[in-house]
Amino acid sequence: YFLWSSQPDDTLFALAAQGKLRAELPAQIERMIKDPRSEALTRNFVGQWLQARDVESVAINLRAALGIPRGQGGRVEFSNDLRQAMRRESELCFEDMVRENRSVLELIDSRSTFLNQALAQHYGIPGVVGPQFRRVELPADSPRGGVLTQGTVLAVTSNPTRTSPVKRGLFVLENILGLPSPPPPPNVPDLEEAKKEFKGHEPTLREMLALHRENALCSSCHSRMDPLGLALENFNVVGSWRDTEARQPIDASGQLVTGESFQNVRELKRILVTDRRVDFYRCLTEKLMTYALGRGVEPHDVHSLDEIVSALEANGGRFSELLHGIIQSAPFQRQRQPARGLAVTGTAAIHSSALPHPLP
Repeated sequence: YFLWSSQPDDTLFALAAQGKLRAELPAQIERMIKDPRSEALTRNFVGQWLQARDVESVAINLRAALGIPRGQGGRVEFSNDLRQAMRRESELCFEDMVRENRSVLELIDSRSTFLNQALAQHYGIPGVVGPQFRRVELPADSPRGGVLTQGTVLAVTSNPTRTSPVKRGLFVLENILGLPSPPPPPNVPDLEEAKKEFKGHEPTLREMLALHRENALCSSCHSRMDPLGLALENFNVVGSWRDTEARQPIDASGQLVTGESFQNVRELKRILVTDRRVDFYRCLTEKLMTYALGRGVEPHDVHSLDEIVSALEANGGRFSELLHGIIQSAPFQRQRQPARGLAVTGTAAIHSSALPHPLP
């Protein structure tokens, strides 16, 4: 169910009936990953972790976001074909990493991606012809490569009419670094309210956020989110590159709360796969374990998480260490059952400590 989103096949049932499944488990995992049915893992997990499923329905008013007056510029839309191409890029990058047992760090920073002609043109990458997807080596100076610069993530973390450094920064915190922020306090004014303080020019989002952070209620969380989100400001609401915002050059530099400084998104990605790689290992492990178990990670799972993260760190982040580590872990191999001898009467449930029992 974890790898195929479906019931076991005849081979697995036969091995279980013969009592050989545990001995054959590593080989069976490899067989299942190579099977086309493992595409369900890619589509469902990427859809959940990267919110890639939302790109097909996220509301984007592209005309308003690009500042094109009504009646000018012809037809301007975020087409269904482009939305589906973006989701497919994210899925193919993850699937390639799984099948080829590449480092999970390539999900953050990679020198290649998967494109067809329409998506390549949208990204401004020449030389890709035809509707079929293929691996494309990116130019050495390209800001692309990795999920943070893919159209899926950039679109689903935008507002309908503008980019959102707050949403994008929060996405990085929660889905890359594993550092969720608390919900905003009540009665905090909208970011757009800060526009009223600027006289004589159209403010950039960086300027409005700087003013917004002067509110003590907002400062602590925004100091964590804003630098991460502003690093992605060169990408507009649908992930196209831009050099200016509000007729001013975009400043994508920043500093993490942990002290690391960067000048642009390329430098940010490099920090994430070097200085902060263990944070990403743990975050991805928690996300995939949550998907595998169908429940959130709990305190008694911490030891298993630590072991998997250590294995990733010792083996260059190879995906097989993550996958086998989860399947072999106690949370995956065992189920928790109520202590024996406790009765449940009617519809009243008796809450008690639970003991781990191995699955057959």
